[in-house]
Formats: sequence, C-alpha cells, structure tokens
Amino acid sequence: MPHLETDDLSIAYEDMGKPDGDPVLFLHGWPDDASTWDNVAERLQSEPLRLIIPTLRGFGQTVFRNAETPRTANSGILALDAIALMDGLGIDRFSVVGHDWGSNIAEALAVGWPDRVQRMALLASPPRLGGAKTSPFWHAQLQWYHWFMATDRGAEAVANDPKEFAHIHWTNWSPDGWFDEATFNAVAKSFENPDWVPVTLHSYRARWDEAEPDPRSQWLETRIEDTKTLALPVLYFQGREDGVNPPAVSQNVSEKFSGPFSRILLQNVGHFPQREDPETVSKELKLFLTR
Repeated sequence: MPHLETDDLSIAYEDMGKPDGDPVLFLHGWPDDASTWDNVAERLQSEPLRLIIPTLRGFGQTVFRNAETPRTANSGILALDAIALMDGLGIDRFSVVGHDWGSNIAEALAVGWPDRVQRMALLASPPRLGGAKTSPFWHAQLQWYHWFMATDRGAEAVANDPKEFAHIHWTNWSPDGWFDEATFNAVAKSFENPDWVPVTLHSYRARWDEAEPDPRSQWLETRIEDTKTLALPVLYFQGREDGVNPPAVSQNVSEKFSGPFSRILLQNVGHFPQREDPETVSKELKLFLTR
C-alpha cells in the first residue's frame, strides 16, 4: 500500500480504478478501516472513476510523523488530512463518499472547500450542519459509548481492551450474523495502531465539548456550525436496522440540503451498508457518481 507524506502524517491509501477517471474519495468510519470499501470498489473499478481510499489517522498503517503532534480527531482536522492527501495527489475537484466518521468528514470538506467537492454520498451518519445538538434521551441511550468515553474510567477501559470495545459495536449496530469473526479480526489489526485509542477518545470527546478541537481546524468547525444547508448533489444511505443511528435520526436530513437529494432505505441492513449490502450500495453509487 502506498503512503503519502503530509506535514503531520504518513497516510496509507489505495489508488485504483481509471487513472484518468473522475476522482472519488472514499472515507471509512469507526470502528472500521479502509477495507470497508473493498466490495464496493471491486464493483466500481470498471467505471470511469478514479478511487482514492485512505486510512484515517490513528488507524492501521497511517501513522503520525512526529511524537509532538496532538492525537486529535475532530471532523475538521480529519478533513484537513483529506485535503492534504488530495493536494499531494494533485487532485483539485472530486466527489466524496463517507461512512460514519467519513460521513462527517465529507460534510466538512463540502463546507470548507465547496469549489472542490462536486457531489457527496453519506452512509449511516447524518450531517452536523448548524452545530451538534444534544441527543434526545432515546438516541443518547444508543450513544452510550460516547458518554462512556467522556469519563476517565471509561477511557481507561477502552485503552485496556480496544478490540472488545470495537467488537460490541459491530454486534449491536446491525442484524445478528451480519459478519464473521475472521473479518472482524482482520479489521481489528487496524486498531493495534498505538494512536487508535487517543484518536478515538478525542473524536468523541470533542463532539460534545469534553475536549477542544484541534486549533488548526477551529475555523472549519466554526464554519460547519454556521452553515445551515449545502447545495451540492447528495445521496444518503440509511439502514432500516441501524442500531445506533436508526431511520428516525435521518428522516429530516433532506432539510440540510438545497440541491438534488436522495435518501435510500436499505432493508435488513444496519450501520455498515457498504459491508452488509455492497451490491445495492455500488449500484446506487454508480448511478450517482457517473450521471
């Protein structure tokens, strides 16, 4: 897997498909890694698309270059990582597809660089436009892990057993039997990165003001809070059986977008649509990205 050096990171990434095709940036979520796109990318390789699939900071083979760099992971700083990657590859305009964390990074890219992001597909996590609101009690119950990580004892527990912490979400967020243990164990190797725990903790603490965002990205976080709607074409994938962001969370998501918008509900699918139903996700992405 090639790496691209930025000021902060050595970013592991895949560059596949048609070298002269329309660039598409694929961003994975948590707790997952870039292999989440394997079955989708395989189905899209014959299309006139160039597929850029990086591993996020703190995961797998993407490593920090300096011990002094803060292990931050708010959406804004992750978006700056993504822009640094695309700049390094010489890619100006592109579409972006994001799952979970990747969904919020995609949104941050569209807010911060509207002249560069052509269209956007979001999977399983609604946008943060207008600022994060405190979750209603029923949703906060599903987000227990957010609040768990906001405590010192919770953070210690995650550090002591990060793989089991990740595993319980794979189990709880989608229908029974959707994955095999061999697949999870392969992905969990990405969580052996020594920065996975601090990156994870900062990401969730920062979104509820229990930690400060990386100062270099404050301008972007402020712009996300101040932005009410986006006008680019958007495709949203929602699993009907999503155990952390169920359909009720995204039923009004179209109000955040003034451009062409479509929300696709997937039967018998939970929080990982690209892994659980790659055939449908690939078919819809093909139509969306090549029209």
